[in-house]
Amino acid sequence: MAINRTPVLKRCRSLGLDPTYLGIDKKSKRQPRNSRRKVSEYGIQLREKQKAKFIYGVLEKPFRNYYKKADRMKGQTGANLMALLELRLDNVVFRLGWARTRKEARQMVDHKFVTVNGKQVNIPSYQVKVGDVIEIKEAKKSTQRMKDIADACAGRTVPAWLDGNAEALQGTVKEVPTRDLIDVPVDDMAIVELYSK
Repeated sequence: MAINRTPVLKRCRSLGLDPTYLGIDKKSKRQPRNSRRKVSEYGIQLREKQKAKFIYGVLEKPFRNYYKKADRMKGQTGANLMALLELRLDNVVFRLGWARTRKEARQMVDHKFVTVNGKQVNIPSYQVKVGDVIEIKEAKKSTQRMKDIADACAGRTVPAWLDGNAEALQGTVKEVPTRDLIDVPVDDMAIVELYSK
């Protein structure tokens, strides 16, 4: 599998992204270089796509597939695309506050920490549906790792479209997230314009 080994803060700086959206507390001490060149419309659209791919940890081919699926769905393509990305299992684990970052959430799903409706799922891109119950396995709940994560993520708020129980490490998907419930700083319309060329 392709892995982007660019340092996270460097990538955030180049995309003009706040690291807190990735669950990272650090701030880069370096200032972004002031480029005098005017960014073209295509450049802006490409940056928005790169931002979305970087935040959710999705590569180009799966991201294009998400776009095609969103385009076939009813409603606005951009909002559908963001909802599909939010409903990935690794993202839901991150949103419920069971992982410090989406990368850590992905690793937990890979390492079989997570069950969906009582069945073990180890596919980070698994699409959860409304009514699905996501839970950390009983054997893993009392591990030191989960205790450390619980301490680190204690103040994080769970989005309105999810219902989470921090003590039981259990959560339910209440509804498909609408665009105004997704706090990711990405211009989804720019992505749609880029792919519809």
